[in-house]
Amino acid sequence: MALNPVVAEVTARITERSRATRADYLHRMDAARDSGAGRAKLSCANWAHAFAGQTIADKLTAMDGSKPNIGVVTAYNDMLSAHQPFERFPDVIRKAVREVGATAQVAGGTPAMCDGVTQGRPGMELSLFSRDAIAMATGVALTHDAFDSAMMLGVCDKIVPGLFMGALAFGHLPVVFAPAGPMPSGIPNAEKARVRAEYAQGMVDRTTLLASEIGSYHSPGTCTFYGTANSNQMMMELGGLHLPSTAFVHPETGLRDALTAAAAKRAVELARSGESRMADVVSEKSIVNMIVALLATGGSTNHAIHLVAMARAAGVLIDWTDMDQLSSVTPLLARVYPNGSADVNAFQAAGGVAFVARELAQAGNIHTDVTTIMGQGIEAYFQEPSLIDGELVWRDGVSESLDRDILRPASDPFDKEGGLRLVQGDLGRAVIKVSAVKPENRIVEAPAAVFETQEDALQAFKDGKLNRDVVLVLRFQGPKANGMPELHSLSPALSVLQDKGFKVAFVTDGRMSGASGKTPAAIHVSPEALAGGPLAHVRDGDIIRLDAEAGVLTTVGVADLTARPLAVRSTANAEGSSWGYGRELFGAFRHVVTTAEQGATVCFAVPAGVGGHTDTPPNPNFVDRTVDA
Repeated sequence: MALNPVVAEVTARITERSRATRADYLHRMDAARDSGAGRAKLSCANWAHAFAGQTIADKLTAMDGSKPNIGVVTAYNDMLSAHQPFERFPDVIRKAVREVGATAQVAGGTPAMCDGVTQGRPGMELSLFSRDAIAMATGVALTHDAFDSAMMLGVCDKIVPGLFMGALAFGHLPVVFAPAGPMPSGIPNAEKARVRAEYAQGMVDRTTLLASEIGSYHSPGTCTFYGTANSNQMMMELGGLHLPSTAFVHPETGLRDALTAAAAKRAVELARSGESRMADVVSEKSIVNMIVALLATGGSTNHAIHLVAMARAAGVLIDWTDMDQLSSVTPLLARVYPNGSADVNAFQAAGGVAFVARELAQAGNIHTDVTTIMGQGIEAYFQEPSLIDGELVWRDGVSESLDRDILRPASDPFDKEGGLRLVQGDLGRAVIKVSAVKPENRIVEAPAAVFETQEDALQAFKDGKLNRDVVLVLRFQGPKANGMPELHSLSPALSVLQDKGFKVAFVTDGRMSGASGKTPAAIHVSPEALAGGPLAHVRDGDIIRLDAEAGVLTTVGVADLTARPLAVRSTANAEGSSWGYGRELFGAFRHVVTTAEQGATVCFAVPAGVGGHTDTPPNPNFVDRTVDA
């Protein structure tokens, strides 16, 4: 089918906007490629250092001078359940590449923090910044210049975007991403949500809550809801950086190890052929495909930020208007928790990524003429793997959904539009995930209750002060203020208020997690309050209208919001976010970070007038206290 005209229009606009930055990026990658293989540029002493710790057999292979060497960057730790399986992956990779006459080395590791552990804790204020730290660590690992291709081992929230950004600095190489897969299903998601809501109301004790959580998060693999981690995997496949349909295969299976070995051998093949370098796989078209895949499956709102930074690493410039317009023509094909009751294992069983890829391609919603690690075209991603007599075999995925309550064709979607929308008005620009919000809850007009911290908002909830129609405004949560933490700890309280029949909405310059649920939430408000954004002018009792259907976020009855003086951030809040739990190490990040719509990143200079809409003057109350910390 012909490409949807809106997809074509948005892609053309992105291409034109990115003309200079993309050309500059490709020029640098061409120069790196043309300078020759890294191993040929290293002196004998350099090369000897690179292989001093390797086996005799690997040293003999390396001495040949013509055999590919694969650099592995791993985000392994055994605190993240999704990353625990990576402990064994390097051995699987080394064995696989030796079989095809090559070598592989762990070039370096990256930090990988768990948002599930740090939710509601001070460490969450490092979460978003950890993405850029991971990108930098990836750059450090690959800068040895001893590799002919690379493999990235990562799954979870900030880790895959960081690996993606860092690897693109070496985009003259082919790069293959190898995931670990989800854990088996635990207790039903609806049951988990019920216990959380009861605990928020004091109806059950902590022991009951803990038993419920352990029943949900119970083994190696990603959490099984469709949050940021699993959204990452969907995007890596539609972006052409995975082997097809590898995202949602369980870690503790022979199939998973076979796929890891196959990914390693594919990295060797690409190193030898010089094809499918990452700079060519990641293009304007593939970025659009990743956005559409996210929208079609109701993926994480975190990617409204991450995708901007990820694309920028390849010289591609996107913004929330692009995402919003793509969402307007993207059919919602999947209902996976929190956008439905099923988990990613049920999604995979119903047809999974192969079904989504084929449906989007046949409906004209994605570009099919893209470069992937499998070669030219997207069609390889219509297949899925299986093990037959110990051999990895590829076959066409199902042509019809096996459970239409979870996965539907583009001709009969759950919704004719995607899961993300832009809302804007005198309060700035923000995004809202509508795929989890019932239509009757998408328009809220109510008085504001303004807070600076999650703790204050939760205390007001516990004291019964929010038992009314209310728009909860939580400001000074942006990247400059405190690193833009996820505010998922508020979700149970907001859900309880909504279930009581109140009209409830949430507005913040912070983030919600990929598990953002049924309460309408205008998040990532940009510019942020600490940078002089409009939320700094809002007062308790102001009537706020959030209309996700019309794309509106505005005050009602306020003639000129900006005529008011800017709110002053409390000293306790400011100082509390500047030190402790490692936060003092990121003072420079908070000082120079870009806006949420510009990717909330410290890695790139942002061209004037691109994204972010930063025409609001800085807040004079901003003080970088980390200098004296």
